[in-house]
Amino acid sequence: MSDNYRLGVDIGGTFTDIVMVDDNSGKLFDEKVLTTPDDPSLGVIQGVKKILETNNVEASELKHIIHGTTLVANAIIERRGSNVALITTEGFRDIQEIGTESRYDTYDLFMKMPVPLVSRQWRFEISERIGPDGQVITNLDESSVVNAAKVIASSDIDAVSVSLIHSYQNPTHERRIREILQREIPDIIVCISSDVMPEIGEYERTSTTICNAYVLPTFTRYLERLTRSLHDLGVSKDLYLMLSDGGTVHQSTAAIYPIRLVQSGPAGGVQAAAAINKVIDHEDSEGNILCFDMGGTTAKACLVENGKPMHANEFEVARIFRGKKGSGIPLKIPVIEMIEIGAGGGSIASLDNLGLIQVGPESASAHPGPACYGLGGLSATVTDADLILGYLDASNFLGGDMKLDVEASKSAVKNTIADPLGLTVVDAAWAIHETVNESMAQAAAIHALEKAKRITDYTMIPIGGAGPVHACNIALKLNLSKLICPPGAGVASALGFLVSPTSFTTLQGGVVPLNQLNFKTLNHQILYMEEQGRKLITDAMEKKDEVSVEILASMRYIGQGYNVEVGISKKVLASEDISEIQQLFESVYLTQFGRIEPHMDIEIVSWRIVTAGPTPQIDLGEARAGIQSGNYEKGNRQVYFGCENDFVSTPIFERSQLEEGQHFVGSAIFEERESTIVVPPGSNSYVDEALNLIINLPTEDEAELN
Repeated sequence: MSDNYRLGVDIGGTFTDIVMVDDNSGKLFDEKVLTTPDDPSLGVIQGVKKILETNNVEASELKHIIHGTTLVANAIIERRGSNVALITTEGFRDIQEIGTESRYDTYDLFMKMPVPLVSRQWRFEISERIGPDGQVITNLDESSVVNAAKVIASSDIDAVSVSLIHSYQNPTHERRIREILQREIPDIIVCISSDVMPEIGEYERTSTTICNAYVLPTFTRYLERLTRSLHDLGVSKDLYLMLSDGGTVHQSTAAIYPIRLVQSGPAGGVQAAAAINKVIDHEDSEGNILCFDMGGTTAKACLVENGKPMHANEFEVARIFRGKKGSGIPLKIPVIEMIEIGAGGGSIASLDNLGLIQVGPESASAHPGPACYGLGGLSATVTDADLILGYLDASNFLGGDMKLDVEASKSAVKNTIADPLGLTVVDAAWAIHETVNESMAQAAAIHALEKAKRITDYTMIPIGGAGPVHACNIALKLNLSKLICPPGAGVASALGFLVSPTSFTTLQGGVVPLNQLNFKTLNHQILYMEEQGRKLITDAMEKKDEVSVEILASMRYIGQGYNVEVGISKKVLASEDISEIQQLFESVYLTQFGRIEPHMDIEIVSWRIVTAGPTPQIDLGEARAGIQSGNYEKGNRQVYFGCENDFVSTPIFERSQLEEGQHFVGSAIFEERESTIVVPPGSNSYVDEALNLIINLPTEDEAELN
């Protein structure tokens, strides 16, 4: 029996999405089931079973399963990780509280910061010191490590993080501490910063290492449960996982660096949007995409230019102050750069101390979920508001697999929002809808502004279960004129896993002035890093010779605190031409900051090597073709768009039955199993050759008239 099927599985806060592709025919299949928060692997197995049975596919026919999960991020946000200790250099015990001089609110004298993941009693100082040049200043006191190990052994600590000052320049002390701990406490998990994040910046390096240790035991147990259950199901192939930077790795690699999965689900969504953009008429997309991903718990926005998402080397998780930058836990990991806010379909609407409506970040999750799920939820959520406004079909949610209770939604909105504010239920639902849309539009605008981009130069691709419901309203607030809604948008993240290459980023810090660069040492280091990356990815590849290598240097003017990432080819390094590297740096710096400083010296802070296999291909234009078999018209429904404070009779269409070339004028609702597209009055829509729904929105003046 041939193994020609690949499976992508994305665990979200509310739903678990599964997409399967037949590599022989190119056909796509998808499924959506409720997430099981107590043990997410149960939802995965349920979804995999369902998609296999529905399409008469045997588990043994699966060639790959690629998985993305919110488990890592949620463990940190919800403080459900393992008990962790920290071993650090004498004098650096309180680095988690000290942080940096940056403050997210300059004028708040009582500004709160995240509570450290490692309490002070479990932070151990060790006598040792390595200088910034990698030279040993103070030898490691091994007896103090043994003493710390004895205390840890008698506690309920599950993992130890080790982060010593300047270990990125010389990891010998950290490695020796790991040896001692593994000798004294054989069952303990040890994470050392020189493996997890070997770069300058003791606060960020320590934070990243602690987080990796914090989630590693939980993540390892989850992987063991999942792989065992998949094996029992008849799946014989290994599991692969999606990283936050858009690459996939074998489960054995992911089990070492689980912190790199903190944004794995959203990264898949962006990869899907980038792939979708490739099959769209360039006139429609203009090459620049705003990927808007709204699921059950959060919403994300990411800019994609020329088919490539923007990347970053830092990420902040678990922000505690209204999602404000600087109020979370910093991580130094490769990520697709995006902005995230706590606003999804399950986000709870409430009143703040001033009596104003706020939505999120608290979520009703999958259980009990929104009030309309009928699982015991009493809070008003975004999904409840959408149902009241007529955007969702109570009898056809998830293709009819799940019935929604409209009266439960009305009761929740009435009790928590409408009555306290003296509003009708419809007005309160509209206020919830507008509040969450305004928050998301503002977040997307800020994200573009921070990148020195003009948001109106982008075309939106909405994905996620709730994304297409809210996309047009948000686009109008951003003055965007066009949206592209792909088929299967509600499961796009899982699709994105299937179009992402196997890849891994290796990194190494070490501050060196550009004019003092030793090319012989550098080329040896880069070759070693490349070999490391190749080994990690080629073990998981069928064609081991198809590997691309990208060399990136983090550079800055000496004395600055912000770096720019510069791509440098092997040819340039082989030429040993410092002036050419300087020109590359100045070109990137000029683009980002608008000027250069020709009289200032330049330094290289760190190197990153991205090794990647070939990108899997799915013909998205053909994958959905040939599925039309019935009438696409489903009648009309009363839908509220805020126009003259009244409902509008709106045509409802079955998305799966649309054909290329069909045009629609005015308001409309397009329903598919995984999501619903809400099109406002004054719009014009048509179906392109890849079965994407292209929506041309009214101008601001036209929208006001409607």
